[in-house]
Amino acid sequence: MKLSVEFPSIAFREGPDAVARMARAIEEIGYDEIAVFDHVVMGWPTYTREAPRYPTRMPVLEPLVLLGFAAAVTSRIGLSTEVLVLPQRQAVLVAKQVSTIDTLSGGRMRLGVGVGWQACEFDALGLGWSDRGRRMDEAIDVLRACWGDDRIDYVGDHHRLEAIAMDPKPPQVASLPIWVGGDAPVAHRRAGRLGDGWMGTAGVPDDTIRAGIATIRRTAEEHGRDPDAVGLQLMLALPPTDEAGKTFYADTAAVVRRAEAVRSMGFHWAAVNATAIYQAGARSVDAMIDRLAALHGPLREATS
Repeated sequence: MKLSVEFPSIAFREGPDAVARMARAIEEIGYDEIAVFDHVVMGWPTYTREAPRYPTRMPVLEPLVLLGFAAAVTSRIGLSTEVLVLPQRQAVLVAKQVSTIDTLSGGRMRLGVGVGWQACEFDALGLGWSDRGRRMDEAIDVLRACWGDDRIDYVGDHHRLEAIAMDPKPPQVASLPIWVGGDAPVAHRRAGRLGDGWMGTAGVPDDTIRAGIATIRRTAEEHGRDPDAVGLQLMLALPPTDEAGKTFYADTAAVVRRAEAVRSMGFHWAAVNATAIYQAGARSVDAMIDRLAALHGPLREATS
């Protein structure tokens, strides 16, 4: 099983050099991938809007810019979004941005995409909320056309490309992996129908996760796809929302037990959340690096 680290945006508080040091350390420790999550803005609670699930002023670096930065200071480690909120972005521009990262990193990019959960973020970007799933389905097709076709012609309900070209193509061309995130049944069906893999989050009962995997496999078969070719990834634990949750990443045995359980469910990837490591007590870049290093060996041994 491969191991991804969701990069802690909080590292920026120690300066650009600390962000670079964090990226290099994740590679040098031996993890397989640096992943970056996506929010452009976060909403304040109002009389019509509940507080968001994360702190309103949580620092979030823009994921594609950060991955370009990480690509420049590393040489081997994979790069991914976990996940990019694709329907709040212009699909052709995303195709160019991701292709550029893949080109300049030597083919290290994996794109995780999701529909998002924060309506006010779409409002701030001037984009619709209710049709975001349909827009994302089309956007996935547009990305693959831009990466794989010499002449790009695509007509959908939300995207229209007529006789255009995009170069350079990414080294992975149209095989550049697109993994679908989300824990709702519609996300499972989308992963089975369109995705190269599924990125699941933590905090969902294991029986629900197993049911989601079954939906992914069944949907893949219904669409003439090999269900074994659809990859599976699960985060070990989210940033904690209470005091009890803060102990998880400080407890190596608990992290290893969870990784073993994830592997036993058939997952090919496990994601370690470095922001949660920060919240578990590693309150500096160096402390987060030390904790990631301490976890890596036991995780490798348990999941290889």
